[in-house]
Amino acid sequence: MSLLNYISMMRFEALALGVVIMLLLVKVFSEKMNASVVLGFVNLSLVALLGISFVGHPHGTAFGGMFRIDSTLMLEKQIITLALLLISLQANSWLKKHSSYLEFYVLILSVIIGMYFMISSGNFLMFYLGLEMATIPLASLAAFDFDRIKSAEGAGKMILSSAFSSAILLFGLSILYGTTGSLDFNRVAENFSLTSHLELLALAFLLAGFAFKISVVPFHLWTADTYEGSPIAVTSFLSVVSKGAALFIFMTALYQVFGAAHEKWMNALVLLSALTMTIGNLFAMRQSNIKRFLAFSSISQAGYLLIGVITGSSLGMASVFYFMIIYIFSNIGAFTVVSVVSENTGKENIDDYKGLYKTNPMLSLALMVFLFSLAGIPPTAGFFGKLFLMTSGASAGLIALLIIASLNMVISLYYYLRIVKAMFVDKNESPLEDFAKDNYSKFVLIFCVIVILTLGFCNYIFGYLQSLSFGL
Repeated sequence: MSLLNYISMMRFEALALGVVIMLLLVKVFSEKMNASVVLGFVNLSLVALLGISFVGHPHGTAFGGMFRIDSTLMLEKQIITLALLLISLQANSWLKKHSSYLEFYVLILSVIIGMYFMISSGNFLMFYLGLEMATIPLASLAAFDFDRIKSAEGAGKMILSSAFSSAILLFGLSILYGTTGSLDFNRVAENFSLTSHLELLALAFLLAGFAFKISVVPFHLWTADTYEGSPIAVTSFLSVVSKGAALFIFMTALYQVFGAAHEKWMNALVLLSALTMTIGNLFAMRQSNIKRFLAFSSISQAGYLLIGVITGSSLGMASVFYFMIIYIFSNIGAFTVVSVVSENTGKENIDDYKGLYKTNPMLSLALMVFLFSLAGIPPTAGFFGKLFLMTSGASAGLIALLIIASLNMVISLYYYLRIVKAMFVDKNESPLEDFAKDNYSKFVLIFCVIVILTLGFCNYIFGYLQSLSFGL
């Protein structure tokens, strides 16, 4: 295979690595750096990365099957790249004031390169290398606000939890290699035996390791503290990009490698889904800090996503991808509002949002749309996302789980509407003042609102997702 073919297959990884190298060269050889130029260069690079992903249709394998690319994997990379671009625009104003803005991009692009390799892995060794490449700089990003105790505390909890989950994953992979004789996805799938207790134990360890990465109950205990302590841009990244990449490779492993054990892991995921929705919702009701609130909201959303994963059908997988796309826009939009408020006022408590509509009506309306989408209220796209997930669950006969999900959706209305009530109804003698919003944040908010209000009516997108194989 020629070098050009390798570069074409690995275009995401190659361009992202090139940007990292350029940033390091600028850091070493440039005495005076203009923050706007650096931020603009990175944002344009992410736009270019999205653009070249639509050129051609790369398909094939490299490094003896350890690296793979096809239309589905390309879509997964496009989704997380678009999310990173929106987060970068969201964080533009904050980064201009931060002395280490260049290091921020070096770290976050290093994380995304690891995620690209993780998504394209055709071998558990490549998957684990990509996972560690993403995890280590991500922990550094969580501690990026060096002068805040909560930032260091959240990062510490994330490092310990990540190390623990990685150890569980690695132990499971060791057992899997010892019993099947390979770490290649296809070879493991061929040699996996339902009668081997050791192999089923390996599968249990892998499920637990993935559950940590996706923040599934009871493996979620690090999430709220890490979200609260991290800078808002990093919290946004953790809630959508990190979760999305882990979910994509999780689905690949379940269906391409452990498809024969569907009944085994399906029962485990039904229990985890019910627990995740319920615990996430109950704890979200008790939160006063809006970042912790959105942390438990993201935990509960993971429970809904598992419904589509459990079904094992093309409808279920399409529903997961569709809901994940909607969730990305909804969550990034919500965190953009939180970022604007926090940067201008330093306020992050829900009570601080009382009367916000009087002074910042457009910001309040945007947050209302995002919260409605997360709650699944029509006509937002979140309603259609949850509808398709529930439909896929009904087609698989998951009636009991759907009843639990329906009850949890009713419960979630309380805490989502609580914030809407605070902004539009609750009285406040001294509401937050009217403050300026930077153009990048305005663009992200407008873009996310338009997508959320129109995506649910675009039948083509869900139809395209259903046409993908997802390795089934």
